[in-house]
Amino acid sequence: MRKIPAALAVLGLVTVGLTGCSMPWSSDCSRSAVSDADVMDLIDVSGEIGEQPDVEIYTPLKASELAYEDVVVGDGTAITSDTQPVVLDVSLFSGATGELLAETQYDGDLSRVSSVSQFANFPGLEEALHCATEGSRVAIALSQDDLADGVAGQAGLDDGDALVAVIDLHKVYLSAADGQNQFNSGFGLPTVVRAPDGRPGLIIPDGAPPAELVVQTLKKGSGEEVTGDLPVRVHYTGVVWGENEAFDTTWDSQPAPLTLDAVVPGFAEALEGATVGSQVLVVIPPDQGYGDEPRDAIPAGSTLVFVIDVLGIDAAPAE
Repeated sequence: MRKIPAALAVLGLVTVGLTGCSMPWSSDCSRSAVSDADVMDLIDVSGEIGEQPDVEIYTPLKASELAYEDVVVGDGTAITSDTQPVVLDVSLFSGATGELLAETQYDGDLSRVSSVSQFANFPGLEEALHCATEGSRVAIALSQDDLADGVAGQAGLDDGDALVAVIDLHKVYLSAADGQNQFNSGFGLPTVVRAPDGRPGLIIPDGAPPAELVVQTLKKGSGEEVTGDLPVRVHYTGVVWGENEAFDTTWDSQPAPLTLDAVVPGFAEALEGATVGSQVLVVIPPDQGYGDEPRDAIPAGSTLVFVIDVLGIDAAPAE
């Protein structure tokens, strides 16, 4: 980050934790290039995406409600969930003076993954970025109703003054597996059902589990292959064979960054070679799971069942 560290803390640009999903979003995308031309015509943004933007604001800029403009429209993945992993740069400007208040580093490091929900001091960003796409630069006029309590005063804004954000969306991970459905035959294996947002549910059949590891690709994605060299971002739901409730799921919070050496062997084998956009079902016998040791809500000797959505692969940190 640049500018004054205290300003960054006040404006909430420092990520201190994950807040989870605060509002339901629709996965059906319909987005205007400009939401309010009367407001956005008072903000001029130039410069190359990925570099600090040159921003001129007709001051004092007043905004009674949220307004945005897609200055550059990318053709990548769309943001359809506020917990969706993203890599972005952001600059914040005072609508009262046009002064730059805070900005990120603009150093090309794609390993700094966050999500829209992490910017809790700017609830208006959720609406402004809904259906914005990877590769876009979005200019946003945040009214004071779009800011958390106290932020406007701490930013030095008078009544009605807007806070202006310019956001470059460098990378947007998938919100759920989007690959092609695959035919699988396998009598006596779990069934996966999906909610409209892609969240899976598992139906475990009666009877004994398979004795060997079973991996089925339910959706085949067309993205990068998981090699284990870099962390992979996934959503997963895990159930113990014979139980009706999940013992763990990421769908209630944020997708998880995983390395293959940090998960049980059966989970790692299911992920290795999978492609981004895929959904994988894996049934893990005890000898490739937690064995004869109990683990939190998992009894000793359990067969584990996971549904894994492969959402993206993290970049290596910039040197």
